[in-house]
This record gives sequence, structure tokens and C-alpha cells, in this order.
Amino acid sequence: MTGTGSDEGAARRAVEAVWRIESGRLIAGLARVTGDVGLAEDLAQEALVVALEQWPASGIPPNPGGWLMTTAKRRAIDAHRRTATFERKVAVLARDVTEDEPGVDSDRNVDALDDHVGDDLLRLVFTACHPVLSLESRVALTLRCLGGLSTDEIARAFLVPETTMAQRIVRAKKTLTDKGVRFELPPPEQLSGRLASVLEVVYLVFNEGYAATSGADWVRPALCQEAMRLARVLVGLVPDEPEVHGLLALMELQASRLPARVGADGQPVLLPDQDRRRWDRLLVRRGLASLARAEVSGRPLGPYAVQAGIAACHARALRAEDTDWARISDLYAVLATIWPSPVVEMNRAVAVGFSRGPEAGLEVVERVTASGRLSDNPHLHAVRADLLERAGRHSEAAESFERAAALTRSEAERTIFTSRAAAARDHA
Repeated sequence: MTGTGSDEGAARRAVEAVWRIESGRLIAGLARVTGDVGLAEDLAQEALVVALEQWPASGIPPNPGGWLMTTAKRRAIDAHRRTATFERKVAVLARDVTEDEPGVDSDRNVDALDDHVGDDLLRLVFTACHPVLSLESRVALTLRCLGGLSTDEIARAFLVPETTMAQRIVRAKKTLTDKGVRFELPPPEQLSGRLASVLEVVYLVFNEGYAATSGADWVRPALCQEAMRLARVLVGLVPDEPEVHGLLALMELQASRLPARVGADGQPVLLPDQDRRRWDRLLVRRGLASLARAEVSGRPLGPYAVQAGIAACHARALRAEDTDWARISDLYAVLATIWPSPVVEMNRAVAVGFSRGPEAGLEVVERVTASGRLSDNPHLHAVRADLLERAGRHSEAAESFERAAALTRSEAERTIFTSRAAAARDHA
């Protein structure tokens, strides 16, 4: 058929929607057969290109995921036939491919990899987040292979040039090949550590959306949504791991605040000043339910579940003044024992400041400052400034807010810190 420009645009959007849904499963299935995540991703991309060329004219096939898989398998066969060492794999692939055109909705064309899809996706998660890769590379490869994001989308999300992100993804795939990383689940003794790496990647993606570290945007909700989608995939793959439920709970509870984090004028709104009526109550309920699933496991709670407990304290408070800061302070003390970090201590200082007074909070924050471990962290100086201001030490507060403004790479944060520094000087 001959389509209009609007028809072609609709078809292209449909292709992109199918890709976002099917790409992880597609790449995972191909990686199991080829044993090479990089090759699997390339084959999947080639199938996407064919779909973009054909679907606007021919229409969306009845089984778009199966169409993409069959097309990618055909590409794999062509590639493998050129290399004699892949003859066995060619035979495996060839048995699955019929002489019918891709997308024919018949029993013969149903994807033979469906029986393995859960294990394949989990293998892909652990491979994309393998510790031989840098954290930046793990994030990029996860968003590319599991999230179905284009290189341009990932680059824009992290404010780097597209060429830089493309090189990062290429290097990540090459590293996996060069290091001989196999497409397999980690052995039981390594599972906990490897899962922690996966959760770190997902939460980093979420945090970049919730509080962008650089650029003009205060929040990037699309990244938060992608991180929660990845976490829900993980929950389906490893439902008995309480920390996966804990991470999902933490993100859902924090994401519930997104509608209130930006005011009508486009300016950031900090937690104490947010209109809690604008919080997404559905996400709050989902987050509390996810936290409950983590808590009933009978296993000790991990750092994400404990942080979800802290977020739940905020979510249950209908007004800022109703917040149970004493419980939050206690939870941060627990978190400090299982996940010791100067960032945890910095956040504990805030809770102590609200539960026991600003001077008590300053005692905690000054110990972090004295350690020198967060000297270039703008949030440490902002926390110190807020406590100083609440303690009536306005000149010192202004200096700390100015220091925070000088260190942050976020334009929205810089505006907040500069404004609060000026207000503190007015009160000095």
C-alpha cells in the first residue's frame, strides 16, 4: 500500500513501540544462541532497520515480536554461514526458520526461544552489568539492550555527545568479547554480588532522572520510568530476592513525588515545600506494597529496602510537619551499619537535625566534613548550610550555600543554592 506521511509516521511510531517492548527479549534470545551479546545486539538492530523499511508499506505483522526474531535469525544464519566454525549454530538456527515470510502467524513460526525467555533475559541483565565493564558502560549497555533506547536517547539523557555514547557502547561490547564473558548466569556464590551490581545500575538510571546531576533540567521523568520498568522486569525474573522488591519500592515511592518536584513556574520545589496533594497516590500504594513484599521475605533487609522504609515515612506523612524524623534517623543508623558511606551519614545529619535539633545535625555533618571524603560534593555543603541557617548562623550558612552553588553542575540546583545564600545574607 502507498501510505501518506502521517500513515508512515504512525507506522514508525508503532515500530519503535514494538522495539521498546521486544528488544530485551529479542537480544536475550539471540545472545543465548550466538553466545555473543554484541553480535546479538547488532542482529537485533538489523532486524529493526528492516522493520522500519518494510512495515510502513506492508503494515504491522500479526506477531511483530516473532517477525523481528525470525528476521534477526535469518541475518544470523547469513553471518554464520560465512564462518565455518559456526556450522553447528547455523544448524540450530536453521531448524527454527521456515521458508515462509517473516511474521506469518503459524505454529511453525512461533518463536522457539519462548521457553527460555525468562532465563535469557536474566542472563542478559547479568551480562550487560558484568563487573569487567565500567559503571558508565554498564548503564549504557543496559539501556541499549534491555531498555531498547537508541544511542541518541541515551546520550541525551546523560548529556553527552551521541558519538561519545556510541563509542562507549561499542567499547562495552568489545570488552565483553575480549574478556571472554559468557552469556550465562553467575554461579550461586557470585549471585549476590552480581545482583548488587545490577541494582546499582538501575538505581543510577533512576537517580539521574529524579535529580539530574547536570544540565538545565531538574528532573527527567522518562529515565525514572525506564528504571522502574527495568526493576519490574527484575522482580519478575528473581521474585524471591527481597532487595529487588526493596529497590522497586524505593523508586516507586520517590517517583510518586515527581509531580510536585517542579512548580507551575518550572522552578524546583524541595521536599519540605511540596504540595503533597500532588503526589501520585497510586505509586505510593505500589511502593508500600513492594516494600511489604521485601519485608515478609524473612531475610535481613538490604540497603535499598531500608531506604524504601525511609521513603515510606515521607509517603505516609500527609504534611511535612507530620514526618516521623525520629524513625528516619533510626533507619539511617541501620543503613550506616549495613552500607557505611559518607553520603549515608550526610543524609542522617538531616534526619538528626529535624529530630534532635540543628546543632545535633551539625555534629554529624561536621564529622563528614572533617573526613574530607565529600569535600567536592555540593549536597554536603547544602546540608551544612541548611542546618546552619536553622541554627541561626546565617553568615556561615550563606558561605556554605555559595560553596554548594559553585560545585554543582545542575543549573536548577545552582539557582536554589544561590537564592538561599542571598536570603541567608539578608538575615545575617
